[in-house]
Amino acid sequence: MEANEAGELMDGEKSDDKFKTRAAILIAVLAMMLAITGLGGANAQKEATNSNIFASNLYAFYQAKNIRQTNFALAADALEIQANAPGITPEAKVEMQKKIDAYRKNVARYESEPETNEGKKELLVRAKAFEEARDHALRQDPYFDYAEVLLQIAIVLVSVAIVSGLSWLVLGGALLGAIGTLLMVNGFLLLVAIPGLG
Repeated sequence: MEANEAGELMDGEKSDDKFKTRAAILIAVLAMMLAITGLGGANAQKEATNSNIFASNLYAFYQAKNIRQTNFALAADALEIQANAPGITPEAKVEMQKKIDAYRKNVARYESEPETNEGKKELLVRAKAFEEARDHALRQDPYFDYAEVLLQIAIVLVSVAIVSGLSWLVLGGALLGAIGTLLMVNGFLLLVAIPGLG
C-alpha cells in the first residue's frame, strides 16, 4: 500500500466518522424531543382525567344540592298549606311561618352561596371550568401521540443510516423529526388545529 492510498483511506474514514457523529448528535436531539413529547402527552392525559373527575364530582354535588333544595321547597310548600288550614291557632301559625322562612332561606342558600363557593350557581361555574380544562387537554393529546410516533420513527431511520451509511435515511429521519417537533410544539400551544388530530 502506498502513502497516498493510505491517506485516501484515512480521509474516507474521517468523512465516515463525521457522518456518524452528526447522525449520533441528531439521534440525541430527537431522543430529547421524544422525552419532552412523552412528558407533555402524559401531562395532557393526567390533566384530562383529573379535570373530568373534578367536573363529575362537582356535578354530583350540584345534583345533591338540587335534591336538598327541592326537598326544602316541598316542605315549605306543604307547611304553608298546613298553616292556612282552618283551625290552626295563631301561635302555631307563627311557629309554622318561622319554619317556612327557614326552609325558604335554605332554598335560596342552595341556589347561590358565594361565601363558600358551594351554591348550585357556583358549582356549575366550577364544573364548567374543569370541563374546559379537560377539553383543552384532550385537544392537546393527539398532537403529542403523533409527535411521539414520528420522533421514534426518525430515531430508527437515523440509527439505520449510521449502520448502512445511507445519507438519505438521515434526511428522512431529520424531516420526520422536524414534523414531530412541530406537532409537539403545537401540542403544548395549540397554535393550529389540524383536521383529524385536534
